[in-house]
Amino acid sequence: MKDARNLGDLFDSFEEEAFRLETLDDYSGSGNVDAYRAFLAGEPQPADYNDGWVEELRRHTGAGKRVYRVHVLSRPLTPYLRFELGWGYRKNATGGEEFFVLDTTDGSDPLHGVPDFWLFDGVTPAVMRYTEDGSYTGSEILPDDRSQEFRTYRDTALANAVPFTDWWAKHGE
Repeated sequence: MKDARNLGDLFDSFEEEAFRLETLDDYSGSGNVDAYRAFLAGEPQPADYNDGWVEELRRHTGAGKRVYRVHVLSRPLTPYLRFELGWGYRKNATGGEEFFVLDTTDGSDPLHGVPDFWLFDGVTPAVMRYTEDGSYTGSEILPDDRSQEFRTYRDTALANAVPFTDWWAKHGE
């Protein structure tokens, strides 16, 4: 039976935490295309960049909920990752979102083959689907009985990641 919930419903109803695993080097086809072009052109980040998401984050984190993610990546960073981390992560952190980096440059990827996903309250996984050019094609809400598998992925990611601010200070701009 297909789950009737959608990603928006899960964001509206999670009670404690929303975890995101990102595994791609390029999400440029999934939104903020104009901002990405501005970044590539060397323009300054607009003051209102990502304000809608930051406000949503503040509602969640202000209510005591945790929103956090791990990005699996390797260096050198793609232009898109420089944009996402330099503009996106740094701005979203002002809304209380926490970021971690699992850098596989000098080692193996303990999550090789694991898809991008959100995990809500450690119970409900939502697998994110993308094309090769980084265009978002939708999500699949998986049954809650798959939650242990995705909690294991989350825990593995966190055990092998470092806080974004530490990683960025060493490898960022």
